[in-house]
Amino acid sequence: MQTLQDWLAHCERLHPKTIALGLDRVRMVSQRMGLAFRCPVVTVAGTNGKGSTCAMLESIARQAGWRTGLYTSPHLVHFEERCRLNGEAVAAEALVPHFAHVEAARQDVQLTYFEFTTLAILDLLAASGLDLVILEVGLGGRLDAVNIVDADCAVITSIDLDHQEFLGPDREAIGREKAGILRVGKPAIVSDPVPPRSVLAAAETTGADLWLLGRDFNFSGDKQQWAWAGRGRRYAGLGYPALRGANQLINASGVLAALTALRDRVPVTAQAVRNGLSMVDLPGRFQIVPGQPALVLDVAHNPHSVAALAANLDAMGFYPTTHAVFGAMGDKDLAVMLRKLDPLVDRWYFADLPTPRAAAATSLQALWQSQTARKDVASSTHSSPEEALRSAVAAADPTDRILVFGSFYTVGGVLKDGVPRLQARHLGS
Repeated sequence: MQTLQDWLAHCERLHPKTIALGLDRVRMVSQRMGLAFRCPVVTVAGTNGKGSTCAMLESIARQAGWRTGLYTSPHLVHFEERCRLNGEAVAAEALVPHFAHVEAARQDVQLTYFEFTTLAILDLLAASGLDLVILEVGLGGRLDAVNIVDADCAVITSIDLDHQEFLGPDREAIGREKAGILRVGKPAIVSDPVPPRSVLAAAETTGADLWLLGRDFNFSGDKQQWAWAGRGRRYAGLGYPALRGANQLINASGVLAALTALRDRVPVTAQAVRNGLSMVDLPGRFQIVPGQPALVLDVAHNPHSVAALAANLDAMGFYPTTHAVFGAMGDKDLAVMLRKLDPLVDRWYFADLPTPRAAAATSLQALWQSQTARKDVASSTHSSPEEALRSAVAAADPTDRILVFGSFYTVGGVLKDGVPRLQARHLGS
């Protein structure tokens, strides 16, 4: 196997299951590899806000002059997006020897695609001479492959219902799984304003140093600026994060708490905080693409994130018509997601996605039709997000708004096809 694509194809064939939670197999292989980090590590778990939190941590640390490594999943377009070194996606060829290292160490151990690729990326990060490593937890926390790393600081973002078949039926059960990333004596930053009791209990049982929003750190602000205060540190006159959305101050508050907890090892200046927040970038999270019609991309794929998306769309102001391209996994709470956005959407474009887990476009359309009260709203089905977007662009006026949301496959499919080119073609420019 000579290329990254060769290795990814190999990983897809190794294990009969896409998801097989548990740390025994991946920990055994990591020990054979001698995987270890010499710099501070932050792990970030939660239902929503993980990507934004990771991006802000990375941006501020880089502005402070630190060499950073970031692991996130899944990717939007290219696998290499999952690993960033100093703010840049790693080159595909740089990953190849680390996949080979995992293969040599695993011997007869079966690893899932996620476990194998996680180990390869962790191996690259550990070998890169970094000052700070930020790891986004993929699913849950306690049994996720990322949790083989004993982090110096854990961040838990908002917790809501998602992946119930793996994590449990309610917020308490899900919170218990997320809290599995906490470590004895280490800072545990909880930015969920109303965390499940199970998270607080886990912190006490573990002996983690619990930082709670509203108790150990807090924020305030007006339309122009905001301020943060935590244990022994204050920031005033901060500009709002470049990431759009109603929840970004909550995420940013957790980020500043984590950096405050690590200030003895990774100190950052107030100017680095300001610059980092102003320059942070995260594609696919309430991303507004310049041009006409207005184009909004968001990987909201559960009821909590869709509710936040609805609030953000409402805050954008008036548009004559909102066209919505939607594709999602079949195991999501699709009925609730559709109900939350239906009042804001004037034309639906349901899309098939290139994975067996996805709900068929016809199923999405039938579900929407079964519960909508808006009989004047049209809908159509499409073989891909790209095709759905082309139809939306053809139907939209320059003053309209097009929303593309749902799975990473939905937004990634649109980004892969080149959004600005589609708009330019419709406008005749």
